[in-house]
Amino acid sequence: MKKLPQIQHLIDGQIVGGGSRSQDVFNPATGKAEKRVLLADKLTVEKAIASAQAAYPAWRATPPLKRARVMSKLKILLEENAEQLCALLTAEHGKVLSDSMGELQRGIENVEYASYAPELLKGEHSKNVGPAMDSWSEFQPIGVTAGITPFNFPVMVPLWMWPMAIACGNTFVLKPSERDPSSALLVAELALQAGLPPGVLNVVNGDKEAVDALLADKRVQAVSFVGSTPIAEYIYSVGCAHGKRVQALGGAKNHAIVMPDADIANAVSALMGAAFGSCGERCMAIPLVLAVGDATADAVVAGLKTEIAKMKVGPGTDAANDMGPLVTQQHLDKVTGYVEQGIKEGAKLVVDGRAVKVKGNGYFLGACLFDNVKPGMKIYQEEIFGPVLGVMRVKTLQEGMDLINAHEYGNGTCIFTRDGEAARYFSEHILVGMVGINVPLPVPVAYHSFGGWKRSLFGDLSAYGPDAVRFYTKRKTITQRWPSAGVREGAVYSFPTNR
Repeated sequence: MKKLPQIQHLIDGQIVGGGSRSQDVFNPATGKAEKRVLLADKLTVEKAIASAQAAYPAWRATPPLKRARVMSKLKILLEENAEQLCALLTAEHGKVLSDSMGELQRGIENVEYASYAPELLKGEHSKNVGPAMDSWSEFQPIGVTAGITPFNFPVMVPLWMWPMAIACGNTFVLKPSERDPSSALLVAELALQAGLPPGVLNVVNGDKEAVDALLADKRVQAVSFVGSTPIAEYIYSVGCAHGKRVQALGGAKNHAIVMPDADIANAVSALMGAAFGSCGERCMAIPLVLAVGDATADAVVAGLKTEIAKMKVGPGTDAANDMGPLVTQQHLDKVTGYVEQGIKEGAKLVVDGRAVKVKGNGYFLGACLFDNVKPGMKIYQEEIFGPVLGVMRVKTLQEGMDLINAHEYGNGTCIFTRDGEAARYFSEHILVGMVGINVPLPVPVAYHSFGGWKRSLFGDLSAYGPDAVRFYTKRKTITQRWPSAGVREGAVYSFPTNR
């Protein structure tokens, strides 16, 4: 039997082994194991943390401009190696190459934002806050930080985290998803080529044992996480119990409202990409449409049915395909289980993607479309994370908004309308963190921040953008006074004021 290539860890600038366990890494388009990834044990994680701890003093003392130049060089290297990175990403995740390229580009934008560190870390200064007294604030790094990232964006989400953490003067331990770890590891190697000193960024591949080691170690000061809500809640509660700063982004069930005055053809086109891009494996995907009025719903369903019939499903390496496979057989089984549950609960399955035929043994599921979805159904309430879109019929905008606001998730939402008043009312009163007006995937650009409300985010600060600077630094305020030489001052026992 042919021995599979082994994916290891990056610790202290070197590719190393660590851990006695390993698991297969599959190509979702073929269903075949093509690599094996080592799963770090507690000792391996502790070595990575020790490396980050040892590198921290010198990196903290490195001027922000020099740290920023590493990010600038990394941006160039990512662009130069884009084809290789996207091939790795598609081979292990399954998404089509054009989608991989889009993911990489959004990650690169975060690297570019981190290269502005000298500007972002400038403090605030006030002169003469009192007699001959000045005060200023500065933002200092916090030490060893860590990130735990999901399978669906193996390049982009790590780049949400460690570039800004490192640009702020911290060191970092990354634990990418063990399902598709190769691209995150290659990006880390490119960071070393860009001039990042050994130990500043370490990558450990692993599962819950590695996660728990990161959460329990006192040397780790902050943890960032993106994944499902149950795991996000676990990361948040355990991390906080160990005294860490934690930012844990969880799941979603994003609704799109389509108003009667909307441009239906354009709305349908937008919904196709939002629902079925990346096979629906996005926390910002649109799995639910709230159509206001039966006429609107009928037009949306008819348009979606027509567009789905044009979709091409197959390996992500074929540029002609619109949608690739789901990431694993287990996830395929889970998503098809939701389709079966929706039928049992009384929703109308307009398009059955289970009938899709693709050569080979890949984890393929075609686009599925339900009509007459109701609030009590599992396909309404739970995150499916697959190519399943449900249409609900509501009578008014307010009825649709009430449903969105009552849902446990509050990650993203959007409205399709030509009515500015309705759009303004919607954006003002909807209880969701990221809102689109005729934009189905309102993912903020790198210089804004990404974060939902309710059970879609645990912690006070969102990911990347300005919030990342605050998450990966601590504010220190310094007040200074130099009394005039030779002047004797008496003791003051009252609280100081500026009267």
